Amino acid sequence: MNEDRSDTTEGSPDGEPPDTAVVAAAAAVDLVVDDAASIETAAPQPANVLRLPGSVAEIDASPEGPEIGAFFDVDGTLVAGYTASIHMRERLRRREVTPGEIVRTLMVGVGYGLGRAEFEDLFTLAAETMKGRVLDDLDEIGERLFQQKISDRLYPEMRELVAAHVRRGHTVALSSSASSFQVEPIARYLGIDNVLCNRFVLADGVLTGDVERPVPWGAGKANAVQRFASEHGVELRRSYFYADGDEDTGLMYLVGHPRPTNPGKRMASVAARRGWPVIRLTSRSAGGPRPLLRMLAGMGSIVPTALGAAAIGVVTRNRRNAINVLSSWPRTLLALNRVKLNVVGKEHLTEQRPAVFIFNHRTSYDAMMAAALVGRDFTGVGKKELENAPIIGQVGKLMDVAFIDRADSKAAVAALKPIEDAAKKGLSILISPEGSRLDTKSVGPFKKGAFRIAMAAGLPIVPIVIRNAESVGGRNSTTLVSGTVDVAVLPAIPIEEWTLENLNERIDSVRQLYVDTLEHWPG
Repeated sequence: MNEDRSDTTEGSPDGEPPDTAVVAAAAAVDLVVDDAASIETAAPQPANVLRLPGSVAEIDASPEGPEIGAFFDVDGTLVAGYTASIHMRERLRRREVTPGEIVRTLMVGVGYGLGRAEFEDLFTLAAETMKGRVLDDLDEIGERLFQQKISDRLYPEMRELVAAHVRRGHTVALSSSASSFQVEPIARYLGIDNVLCNRFVLADGVLTGDVERPVPWGAGKANAVQRFASEHGVELRRSYFYADGDEDTGLMYLVGHPRPTNPGKRMASVAARRGWPVIRLTSRSAGGPRPLLRMLAGMGSIVPTALGAAAIGVVTRNRRNAINVLSSWPRTLLALNRVKLNVVGKEHLTEQRPAVFIFNHRTSYDAMMAAALVGRDFTGVGKKELENAPIIGQVGKLMDVAFIDRADSKAAVAALKPIEDAAKKGLSILISPEGSRLDTKSVGPFKKGAFRIAMAAGLPIVPIVIRNAESVGGRNSTTLVSGTVDVAVLPAIPIEEWTLENLNERIDSVRQLYVDTLEHWPG
């Protein structure tokens, strides 16, 4: 919970805390990055590229060892938006919030905004409203909400930074004023063992209505970090701190590598004067209306596209011509959501047609990206659950997509027969050999269906490798954010010498192409 507040530290005009409270950074770096020049943290940095502060390359080149700490705030830093709002919406949905609680929360919130209440009062009120709840139940709700609502709001760039610090053996910790059941699922997901957060007082596992003090907010968080560093042998002057809230400005002075991330107005102002490098991230939506409106426009564009396809079909008396017009819709969807594809090896898309085009699967929109590249004269394979989905299911049916039940292998094989027939008649096939979306930077196991289709139809296999789709949308995102996705199209792979005996070996070699390409990106 990172509320804007401009009076959390006292001291010099630019907000430096007194020396007795924290130790100011010994020297400031000369780089300030603002909205117009965001630091890129997601993509691997070539050896000859400047290792900018705030980048993965900087961490990869940093000294190793647990004496170096990396402290990450949560809301607004690791996560776009606020986890508390998601939990509150869940309570409202379950009708667990009384009118009296709403009134009291509003009164305390207004009092805080006017400077008549402390932020600790908000925590005290939250603890009182939770009195009598069982912590295990809250932990279970927290884990569920993380999987369903919050995981897709994690900035992929920050996940990369966390992973980089872990690789260097640094002591990584989450330091947040959010509650334990909000923060701990995030820590488990990122593989972080150390959590400094707000905790409720318990009696036999039941919340008493009080909160542990001091509350980790502002000076309380700074003290908690200093205490943790002392207990774990962490040298703060060699450590990193990533945070967005103005209340954390004082804590930035404690560490040798302050990294304001999506900072509030006051922290950004101090960072500019001090020369702290600023990280600005836009790869995740905090839930505002713009991404939703763009997605609605993109989905709505299917109507004029379908009408145009129908007209072409009538005029030419050719169903395939109509389907090819309909196949242009993924490009429109991506364009309206300001998603660009940066393609290497584009010539391989047309060198050999028809072909079986395969792609790695990370997000809900990978198939759209691959379809936008393949363009025309193709059909595909999708999971059974999509068959009755609004818009996507109807478009798939018009394009003769085979919807397969992955839980029923016999039915899945039967469903692929029309796809094999379509391939033999000259249509290309679009399919993900991994099947399900995977939340990983690696490559999952490849199933055999795509390769058996290629063998049955005598078609070459064209790998489409998608590198950073998560930069425009999470694994289960229903909206997209603007950005550029890197795609590599590899040369067609002939299958004339493939047999059932060497099929597993051949599939492994294709999968290894994906692993190698992601590790050593062409160009």
